[in-house]
Amino acid sequence: MNIDPDRFLADLHALRRFGAAGVGKGVVRPAYSEPDIEARRWLAGRMEEAGLRVEVDEMGNMFGIAPGRSLLLGSHSDSQPQGGWLDGALGVIAALEVARAAVEAGGPAVSVVSFQDEEGRFGVTTGSAVWAGHLTLGEADALEDHAGVPLADARARMVDMVTGPVSAEHFTGFVELHIEQGPNLDNAGEKVGVVTDIVGIRDMKITFDGQQNHAGTTPMAVRRDAFQAVSAFNSALNERLRNVVTPRTVWTIGHVSLTPNASSIVPGRAVFSMQWRDADSDRLHRMEKIIRELADEVASERGMEVSFGQMLGLEPVAMDAQLRDALCAAAEDEVPGQWRRMPSGALHDATNVSKLLPVAMLFAPSINGISHAFEEDTAEDDLVTATQVLARAVAASGAR
Repeated sequence: MNIDPDRFLADLHALRRFGAAGVGKGVVRPAYSEPDIEARRWLAGRMEEAGLRVEVDEMGNMFGIAPGRSLLLGSHSDSQPQGGWLDGALGVIAALEVARAAVEAGGPAVSVVSFQDEEGRFGVTTGSAVWAGHLTLGEADALEDHAGVPLADARARMVDMVTGPVSAEHFTGFVELHIEQGPNLDNAGEKVGVVTDIVGIRDMKITFDGQQNHAGTTPMAVRRDAFQAVSAFNSALNERLRNVVTPRTVWTIGHVSLTPNASSIVPGRAVFSMQWRDADSDRLHRMEKIIRELADEVASERGMEVSFGQMLGLEPVAMDAQLRDALCAAAEDEVPGQWRRMPSGALHDATNVSKLLPVAMLFAPSINGISHAFEEDTAEDDLVTATQVLARAVAASGAR
């Protein structure tokens, strides 16, 4: 079963044009934005041309379903607020190409999915989380983005595309091709990575409420500056976590919102994102305890109030042995000695889907390890190679 490299790359570049921005191959295509919805309409057309039946659930997850039970391939097509052209998009277009190659080869049956809001405009891999039952639709609808827009309002923009629920019973398993988003493959000159497991994640908002006041007349000693609380929390966090974490554990404050966010006003409120990831569920829990205790201490020392938002998160997931081994065998056939087994430090839709189906993942290298940035890129030969490895694995497994 052989893919058509020219057809595959042409579709990948065509998808990039929806929301193309910035330098190089940058993309701005957040979930439910106009470029995202336009891209999904285009993708629906490409799925139909491939002989797939298009179904869209209430979250906006788009499926191209093959006749009978089939192996599901795909990823997501939304982007970070300033993202690259391959994060998610590679997996969707590679899936489409493998589905076409399977039809041309007379089987096996392959279906395609583009999950919605993987990049977390409203939560953590929100579209696949709802599809897999990790979140109810009602719980998801109550989530808001950083601008305060409810998910319910955002998804209403594509309600005309919705056909209804899509059952996991259509599918025998799920395989997701993705760029590595890290430097390991690129540094080693290797062509693909077969994922062994995906880390777990925790994500919540923390709010410090102090006292808004005049920036010129309020003495430093009596200020209840909410941003100073964030700064103190961040400065102390590394030391508090030192005896709990490992070199592979990561934690990030990626978004801070100040009220009223003005130069001459001591900010009375600070809301910030707190995210941490590790492959061990117990360690994630211990980190949560430390984070909450430290935030309480900082607030108490400064005469402030602290509150915690909804905890979002997913547990670590090991890949299905049969699908993983099929990818390993395909990698050795396609690029002998130029691949590796490796964990995923990034979160993916496969984590949620694992609640319903056996899952596996394949990585293509990222140039200089850069992702979630306009500079994100992978050599086109490597994109083709990874897609052909995926096709080999699908053919060998007979779509289970």
